Amino acid sequence: MLGRILSIVIGYFFGCLLTAEWIARRYTGQSAAELGETGNPGMANVMASLGFWPGIVTLLGDITKCMVAMTVCYLLFHKAGWIITMYAGLGCTLGHIFPFWRGFRGGKGVATSSTVMIIYSVLWGLLANLAGMLVAFGTKYLCIAGPIIPFFFTLFYVLQGNAEAGILSLLFFLLALYTHGPSISGILTKSTSQTDVLGAVTKYLERK
Repeated sequence: MLGRILSIVIGYFFGCLLTAEWIARRYTGQSAAELGETGNPGMANVMASLGFWPGIVTLLGDITKCMVAMTVCYLLFHKAGWIITMYAGLGCTLGHIFPFWRGFRGGKGVATSSTVMIIYSVLWGLLANLAGMLVAFGTKYLCIAGPIIPFFFTLFYVLQGNAEAGILSLLFFLLALYTHGPSISGILTKSTSQTDVLGAVTKYLERK
């Protein structure tokens, strides 16, 4: 149990390292909180505000910090089994969403939680992320895709009868509902705008 708790703590501090903050200060000299309308330190806001490559670097940075956190915790507590990586990833996602040095106001945790799922189970993680991507491309509402990914991942482990992985996956789902809830509610009031991610990437590639 101690290894699981420490993995969450270690993961949390890795999660507090916001790549978007570094990118924003490098390109604008300002905090990521000043970017766009939301000030969200995530890939989507950085890409919309600063361009394609800054957004990609932000995504890669968030993926990397989660992978490092999971690796470190597994090396330290490998006797607990592969499940320890999910605890580290949960901590990393909590750190990304609630960074202490930023008044506990961070990103939405999609990149980190998606990374956790793929590393913990390549097959189910990829399938869950594919489901989220299809929803995002189809509806053009990124906020719906956020909870969809952990929902399917949770479903996989509930059906398998893996209680511990299922509970941890459920926590990721609840975090996604928390971070995306206001935007999902905004769909009904038409205050949430659509984002054509696939179209934006296609246009970028066509220009090249």
